[in-house]
Amino acid sequence: MLRLVTASLYLRSPRTQVIPLLHVRPCTSFIQQENTVAVDALYNLCVDISKVRKQKGWVLRQSPAYVSETAALLRDMGASESIIARVLELYPEAILCKPEEMDAQRKLWMSVCPKPMDLVGIIEKFPSSFFTSSSDHDNQKANILYFQSIHLNKRIISKLMATAPQSFSQPVKQNEEMIQMLQKTFLDLGGREDNMKVWLQKLITQNPYVLSKVPEALHNNLVFLRDNGFTSSELLQLLTKLKGFVTELNPESIKHSLSYSQEILGCTEAELRQIVLECPALLYYPVPILAERFKGLLAAGMSIEKIMETPTVLELTTQIVQYRIQKLRSYGYDAQTGSLQVLNGTKKDFEKSYGQLHLRRERPLFNPVAPLTTED
Repeated sequence: MLRLVTASLYLRSPRTQVIPLLHVRPCTSFIQQENTVAVDALYNLCVDISKVRKQKGWVLRQSPAYVSETAALLRDMGASESIIARVLELYPEAILCKPEEMDAQRKLWMSVCPKPMDLVGIIEKFPSSFFTSSSDHDNQKANILYFQSIHLNKRIISKLMATAPQSFSQPVKQNEEMIQMLQKTFLDLGGREDNMKVWLQKLITQNPYVLSKVPEALHNNLVFLRDNGFTSSELLQLLTKLKGFVTELNPESIKHSLSYSQEILGCTEAELRQIVLECPALLYYPVPILAERFKGLLAAGMSIEKIMETPTVLELTTQIVQYRIQKLRSYGYDAQTGSLQVLNGTKKDFEKSYGQLHLRRERPLFNPVAPLTTED
């Protein structure tokens, strides 16, 4: 009993020395289901086994596994040992791809990304896009040929393959239908044919997921907006600003969002359309989000009139708005009396804005006609 009490007091003592854990090789033999050969190979590549085991432990129980072959492929393309370890930690499923499948993927990818180190950079960021099933290979190849036929350059195609791999795994006909719908819509809304290629490239690059949407969704939403008074040129402006996200909306949700916005702003339909053109987010934010953001701005002392002058402030979360208002106030800027435009933009844009305010505060402009103050 005395030993137990003494041990307990010793453990609880704040002066007890804590012995740091040593970086030891994890034991693999106690889990019989694991593929110990694969685990050992991953360990030798400095892969964090505990991380893999915690997040995707099922991979370690698969056999066969091609750890050395996967590492050799990446190494052959110029990947460093640290990059190889990061790729296998992020996407351990890579070791389940057969060597012939990986080699076929490398050849396919290098047809649009010929520089090995550029491809390594893509794999490091998007490993799941590279290590795909062999059943997708034919669709990938057909889609690459299709995108080349509509004059998308290799850089854009490789970016699409990395960020939206599902668009290359699906049958080429689905991509053809969506591209044709976008092209037709652009021309029908008054776009010039000689500008269509650049417009399409920009839209797809900004929102590659548009290719996985249903063409009818785009058509239905544009018809609904036209019925609500938007002209062809305004619809083209919205489609461009929304980067194709029009396909992710539905008429019912748009209707509710517009009705709520008009009610709280107290504006006419024509005024609302102009506000939407400046801040298309009003179309796709659901009513609860809009309500929260209006409430936050009003609680911060902003008037409806000021919100209407700079509606893009509604694209910011309430927390961001509150933080930026406080930050500006610390530099002597009152958002209630000044423009809300200074609140807008990315974090980098905002830091630049309040940095300029700080500079003005520290270095006021010299007034050559102001009287000089001198000591008597």
